[in-house]
Amino acid sequence: MATPLKHDAKAISQAIERVASAIASRHAQTDRLLLLGIANGGIVLAARLADRLKKAGLQPGTGTIDISFHRDDIGRNPIPKEFSPTIIPHDVNGATVILVDDVLYSGRTLKAALDELFDHGRPTRVELAVLVDRGGRRLPVAAEYIGLTITATETQKVVVTLDAKLPAADSVAVLPAKSQPSRALAS
Repeated sequence: MATPLKHDAKAISQAIERVASAIASRHAQTDRLLLLGIANGGIVLAARLADRLKKAGLQPGTGTIDISFHRDDIGRNPIPKEFSPTIIPHDVNGATVILVDDVLYSGRTLKAALDELFDHGRPTRVELAVLVDRGGRRLPVAAEYIGLTITATETQKVVVTLDAKLPAADSVAVLPAKSQPSRALAS
């Protein structure tokens, strides 16, 4: 059996720095910038990006977007008892919104996040920042900002661990999936 692919905390920190630098250079003159972490995988990443953007002189609003009620597999996978609610720090109308997630896979999570976002208003622009693009899209979506590009098959799972209090424990691993992938909601 092959050794699983793994990225360590240093590689992850460098990837986050590249994403933050790209956002800062594109949005240096943007007045109303919102970073919304897609619950649950994108919340810590959005906070880290916001910290780096603040050091670059930007003042993004930071919040979360919960996709629980917009998932296309809600009949098969009920909403968990514990979830992170959508919290948007200011009006999305006319704002530039960057949706943030840990892994981009099929595109279904992003579609659900867009549905939730547009329930709150009409932003001027919406972009996507991800730590890992693993390929395998089923919807026509792409991220503007990508930290790491990993090729993973449908029989593999990309596991991202971002520790809010201990970044040295961060990791990204490609592991065998426990069961055959379903056509259900995937990142």
